[in-house]
Amino acid sequence: MKGPEDEYPLIRQYRDWIQNGPSEDGPDREQFFTQGTVVLDTNVLLSLYEYTPAAREQVLEALRSVQHRLWLPHQVGLEFVQNRHRVIIGRKKALEEASRSLQKKLGEARTAIVDARKLVQDLLIKYAQDAGAKEALESEISDQTVRAMHDGWSKTLGDHVQRLKEYDLAVSSVNKDDPVLSKVASLFGDKIAGPPDPVELRRRVDEASTYRFPNRIPPGFADEGKGTPLSSSGDFLLWEETIGHMADSPDRSRLLFVSNDTKDDWYQPAGNGLSARPWPSLASELRLRTGAELRIETPGEFYRGVNRYLNAEIAAETYAEIDRAAKNLVEIVIAEQEAVHTQPPPDLIAAAFDAAGLDESVLDTISDPPSRLLFIWWLIGVTAQLDRRPPFEDEPEVSVMPATRSDTPPDARWLHGRRLHLGEWPYRSSSWIAPWFAQTVNTASRHERQILQQLAARQLDFDPTGRE
Repeated sequence: MKGPEDEYPLIRQYRDWIQNGPSEDGPDREQFFTQGTVVLDTNVLLSLYEYTPAAREQVLEALRSVQHRLWLPHQVGLEFVQNRHRVIIGRKKALEEASRSLQKKLGEARTAIVDARKLVQDLLIKYAQDAGAKEALESEISDQTVRAMHDGWSKTLGDHVQRLKEYDLAVSSVNKDDPVLSKVASLFGDKIAGPPDPVELRRRVDEASTYRFPNRIPPGFADEGKGTPLSSSGDFLLWEETIGHMADSPDRSRLLFVSNDTKDDWYQPAGNGLSARPWPSLASELRLRTGAELRIETPGEFYRGVNRYLNAEIAAETYAEIDRAAKNLVEIVIAEQEAVHTQPPPDLIAAAFDAAGLDESVLDTISDPPSRLLFIWWLIGVTAQLDRRPPFEDEPEVSVMPATRSDTPPDARWLHGRRLHLGEWPYRSSSWIAPWFAQTVNTASRHERQILQQLAARQLDFDPTGRE
């Protein structure tokens, strides 16, 4: 209930800053679910690929309970269709890495057991001259016994990983039979925004890069410098689209925005007795420009609210998956469009070259700056992917490939695998080579050429676009 002090202009004007964030038990929270416009961030939609089929269907059913209130900004739709490939491929890579890591760890365990037995046997002879006990250990923990246990464990664990590989999201679903894409499309129907006017889009990007980001005005300023000005402005473009949508109709009085993103360009960090909360300036700006009230929730909060106010049936195990997916979904990815505009940190470059066994003088042969950046980012990504080095903290995922195995080239500029040297490149008859990689390899020394082609071939063996 409002008190008389709420009528003071000072308190009324700055109420978003005075309040300590939205409460889960606030008296008006239910109205955001039953009367508000609901906007889901890209990460919420991509999280659908992270769930098990049963949990995904529960989440989709919960979203159908607010289907008539959903609206999809163009920026969210664009990012969703662009990045779904990465999430599906990421599942494939994670499972491939699990298979290799499993065999490595089991091999280390087998060696450790045998070494432990030998240690005790040596102690029995050295300090007790107990040959009988030594022979008993040799019989009880024989190499054959350890090998049999190793093989049994390997099969049990490997079978589990193999079943996960055959789960409902195959790599082929990127291009057809995607069980998530079709259901998301059905969920939104025609309630999606069209592309913004190019002139207006440029104005928004300029506003983000020249005014809002330098002054750390939320949202999105934490993405400044990541890729091109256009790609780093994604959060702000989403925000501007949503404001325009809310301003179009006077009966859109509440906006419920759902996102995994709790970085400090959306959330004010905790401090001075306040817990972390969505930036009050976001609510103030939305109210000033549209007259609407704003509520921002994480997916876990949102789905619990749907359960509470709209009686959606979501199991406890599904909430656990929602929370796990919110933590695991990787958002920072360096693809080709980002790589050619993003300079990697010098220490990361040095670590990648050292891990590959290359000298940075290789770069002297690459005169084209975009090609040089593509090569550097590829080397960073491949040395981490192949376990040549431990990844740096907060190191982005790299999605830059120097070669692919397919019937047709990804781009007209790509070259056939025959352009690489016979005997060093195993896929001469079945591959396409990125022009920047072909140029680098064919101007490198023989030693450097062998390293580069071996790295690319090993990466292609692991990559799901390859064909065994």
